[in-house]
Amino acid sequence: MAWEVLSAIGTIAFAVSGAIIAMEEEYDIFGVFILGVVTAFGGGAIRNLLIGVPISALWDQEILFQLALASILIVFLFPNKLLKPWNRWGHFFDAVGLSAFAIQGALYAVDLALPIYAVILAAILTGSGGGVIRDVLAGRKPLVFKAEIYAVWAACAGLLISIEAVRNDFGLYLLFIVITALRILSYTYKWRMPKREIHH
Repeated sequence: MAWEVLSAIGTIAFAVSGAIIAMEEEYDIFGVFILGVVTAFGGGAIRNLLIGVPISALWDQEILFQLALASILIVFLFPNKLLKPWNRWGHFFDAVGLSAFAIQGALYAVDLALPIYAVILAAILTGSGGGVIRDVLAGRKPLVFKAEIYAVWAACAGLLISIEAVRNDFGLYLLFIVITALRILSYTYKWRMPKREIHH
């Protein structure tokens, strides 16, 4: 049950986040739908490619595609004043999508009996892959490559699932809430990863 719920939550959250960024960049309605769908399914496509699952498996997710398209349409029709505070809503939906898809990606890899490093990588790619593609297509620097903590939370989710620290649906939902909260706290309080700059 947790698998289906987290897939739906992640799909809606990333579809909305992609649509909002597309509208910020003044894309037309076609561009808004394309960026929203790519954001929602990009991470799963990258994960499938790297762990050996046929990309065509994405096309079996008809209900998720319908959810994504409906979410994008609703956001597109939203009054402008409700969409203006992007810093609040955009980051929130991005955090929800990151958490839901990281857990979903880790569960997918565990189900295939992959080793721990593959589970962690699947969590990172599924959780942040769609956002990376979204930011690149929108001409922005991907969040995952900035100093701000982002993909680390996805890796934590993958690690906990791979070592079976989380074993049931309740634990998965709790992990989802915790990872989402940590991501929100990290951008709210600007928690940073170490970085090094090279000056010429």
